Amino acid sequence: MAPKARWFWPLVLTVVLGDCATKELAVERLSPAQVPHEIFGDAVQLTLTFNPGTAFGVTFGDWQRPLLIVATLIALSVLASLYRRAAPTDVPLGIALALVTGGAVGNLLDRLRSPRGVVDFIDLGLGATRFWTFNVADVGVTLGALLLALLLWRAPSTDAQPISPRA
Repeated sequence: MAPKARWFWPLVLTVVLGDCATKELAVERLSPAQVPHEIFGDAVQLTLTFNPGTAFGVTFGDWQRPLLIVATLIALSVLASLYRRAAPTDVPLGIALALVTGGAVGNLLDRLRSPRGVVDFIDLGLGATRFWTFNVADVGVTLGALLLALLLWRAPSTDAQPISPRA
C-alpha cells in the first residue's frame, strides 16, 4: 500500500466515524435544539442546531438540499481526482485530501438522512458575540483546506517560464 493511502483511508474513516458518533451524541444528549450547554463558561458551549443551508447558514430556497447534495458529490469527485493524481509518496497531500473528504462525506450523510439539515453543536464565542456553530466534519474540512492551501502555496511552480530579455 502506498504511503499516502496508509494515511488517507484511516483518516477519512476516522473523520466520518467521529463525525457521525458525535452528531448522534449531540442529538441524543443536547435536545432540544438551540439550548446552550456551557463547557468552559460561555466561551465554549454545546448547542444543538440543524443547518439546512451551507456554511454560515446561507440558504438557496426550496432546491437547496438537492443542490448541496449534487455540489458535494461534484466536490468529492474533484477530491478523488486530486488523490489519484497525487504521488504515492505525497503523505501531506494525502492527509489534506483525507480531512476534506472525510468532512464532506460526514456532512453529506446528514443531508441524505434528514431534511432538517446538518447537525451542528460546537458553539464558540463570548457572551452575545457567537462564532458560527459547527461539527467535527466542519473541523476536518477547514483543517484539510488550510493544509491543502499551504501545500499548494509552498509547491514549486512547474509552468513558470523564465523571463528573457527582448533582442
